[in-house]
Amino acid sequence: MPEEKIFTSKKMWPLSLCALVILIDQITKALVVKYIPLLGSSLDGVVQICGKYLWFIHVRNKAVAFSMGSSLPTSMRAILFAAIPLIIIAVVFVIYFKNNEFSSMQRWAICGILGGGIGNLIDRFFRPDGVVDFISCYFWNLFGLERWPTFNIADSAVVVCGILFIISLRYVYLRKGKASGGKNE
Repeated sequence: MPEEKIFTSKKMWPLSLCALVILIDQITKALVVKYIPLLGSSLDGVVQICGKYLWFIHVRNKAVAFSMGSSLPTSMRAILFAAIPLIIIAVVFVIYFKNNEFSSMQRWAICGILGGGIGNLIDRFFRPDGVVDFISCYFWNLFGLERWPTFNIADSAVVVCGILFIISLRYVYLRKGKASGGKNE
């Protein structure tokens, strides 16, 4: 059986999602930087979209999710939050192109995750003040949080596509289990 080509249309088309996520992420961040003042000690500059439920604000995150690692030294943050993610993204791209077993849904989900990762990585390399976050959602005091930690389009793509990828893995696992007589359930 001949080996399948590395660059096929089924592998290339999902990359359009990767590019779209990066483009929308960077455009929205540029608009936030230009039109919304950096959040200071007051709520000046908060744009309320749906009352208290959805705000656009301008904050910077020099760490990762939920500002974890913000107290680390700058050189350590550069390695942990820029160099290592760059290597991981490169490895995922290699796996993405070499693997011929991913379903269509998994390919699109992986590309959405990669687009989000690259979008935030661009900020880490080219915005010395940190990643631009701007979406703030009311969280009904669940887990002691009045508002969910502020995020951006790239973060949203990573979370949504990550969930879709996990769902697709479960679906493939269950389908293979039924095909083999239910041994995987």
